[in-house]
Amino acid sequence: MIEQAIKGAYEGGLEILEVYGTEISVDVKEDKSPLTEADRRAHFKIMEFLKDTGIPVLSEEGKDIQYADRKDWKQFWLVDPLDGTKEFIKRNGEFTVNIALIEDGVPVSGVIYVPVKDEMYLGIKGKGAFKINDYSKVHVSHSDLNDLLSKGNKLPIASDRKTFSMVGSRSHMSDETLEYFDKMKAEHGDVEMVSMGSSLKLCLVAEGVADVYPRFAPTMEWDTGAGDAIARNAGCVVTEKDEVTPLRYNKENLLNPWFIIKR
Repeated sequence: MIEQAIKGAYEGGLEILEVYGTEISVDVKEDKSPLTEADRRAHFKIMEFLKDTGIPVLSEEGKDIQYADRKDWKQFWLVDPLDGTKEFIKRNGEFTVNIALIEDGVPVSGVIYVPVKDEMYLGIKGKGAFKINDYSKVHVSHSDLNDLLSKGNKLPIASDRKTFSMVGSRSHMSDETLEYFDKMKAEHGDVEMVSMGSSLKLCLVAEGVADVYPRFAPTMEWDTGAGDAIARNAGCVVTEKDEVTPLRYNKENLLNPWFIIKR
């Protein structure tokens, strides 16, 4: 099943790149956030791959499924066909395709494709987390999932970094987040801050580029599900702000609580 998600993320990313190279037409959703043709095209392409898995799908672009209809789902795909729409419109390349497999409210596997960089992040239950560079070249020759994973880098990637590193958002920075950063500086002394858009923030912690990502600002479940799964499979801890309660999914209200991801 996860191979279908990987294919869907990649093909959805190709749809996005076709739009990325043209003049971007922006509509407005009910919540006033930008919606582009890329969102729609990626959504429909991803659905082509996930529909045959027999597992229901909850997507940002198809999120009007009533809680009464989904509350008893034991397993479902959680999809954000284009995470980082603002980054897409800014043309800085920091946007992703996110697909997560949720089981009993827990993200167990996740796929994040970065179209502009041609990078694929994977977190797979029982196998760990991986980053595959130049995915468009690698995927052509792999024979099965294990072969594909063998061509990637296991996460976290070893480094000789000594400075404590925190990751934050380019587009969203709350006063509470700045306060947390000050707290980390007091605890760790020399602290580096890495700014990034979209779900790539979660990937940086999974990869080992950053030690912690505090998010004390609004996010939705589809923003974090795939990155959460990748981070957990890379050995990270994902909790609410209390640093005790695990982040849960398929809530009646799909808005996430504030959370912290740390190595």
